[in-house]
Amino acid sequence: MKIVVAGATGALGSCVMDAVRIAGHEPVPISRSSGVDLMTGAGLAPALAGATAVIDASATSTTSTKQFVDFFGTVTRNLLAAERAAEVPHHVAISIIGAAKVNANYYAGKAAQEQILQAVGGGWSLLRTTQFHDFAKQLVGHGKVGPWQVVPTMRSQPIAATEVATELVAIACGEPRGLEPDLAGPREENMADLVRRYLAAIGRSRPVIQVPLPGAWGRSMRDGTLLPARGTRRARVTFDEWLTTQSGPTS
Repeated sequence: MKIVVAGATGALGSCVMDAVRIAGHEPVPISRSSGVDLMTGAGLAPALAGATAVIDASATSTTSTKQFVDFFGTVTRNLLAAERAAEVPHHVAISIIGAAKVNANYYAGKAAQEQILQAVGGGWSLLRTTQFHDFAKQLVGHGKVGPWQVVPTMRSQPIAATEVATELVAIACGEPRGLEPDLAGPREENMADLVRRYLAAIGRSRPVIQVPLPGAWGRSMRDGTLLPARGTRRARVTFDEWLTTQSGPTS
């Protein structure tokens, strides 16, 4: 089975590539480094030829709600159009639990992606998960202010990207089913505590300060909007288990 992976060089995309191989299928990476521009659609046609499914793990780095919406909206439309032309029967996408309720910043982009898919008659599957364990690592990379580590006040139930990747590949190997049952991490955590544990694991000692972010985005981090509903499926890999795979200092 030939499975195309959009955003194959990203944190999730690289895990999806590995999961496709482990499942015994042929992964085809599409990203700018492979000559495909998801924003213009250039190079998509040859990459999709003969594919059974496309897993969209694409992402972008920005702080603009408008740019997030433009990116995820444009990429989703371009992929769907190219898939129809190439007769690819299954589009698999990932979103975040609660994104449609927040509809701000990164979550607004994911909400736009969800709306586009749900307006299509069929041929797609969408999995919503909680934030990845890696988010704590990303915050450490961007939140150092002088001697302090600043993190948003946030309730989270993080999940391992590897488990999400395995789930996405299993979905891609089946028939399109629309909205899949949500998938969350093993237990609720406090983001500041996760960052402290990550810093300790990589040998860094730095005071961690929680800061409540303003607006709908910050409020959703604090009020539980991004947490799973009762009865949601739970993955197995805990944050502490994920920490054992991390090593080395970071800035």
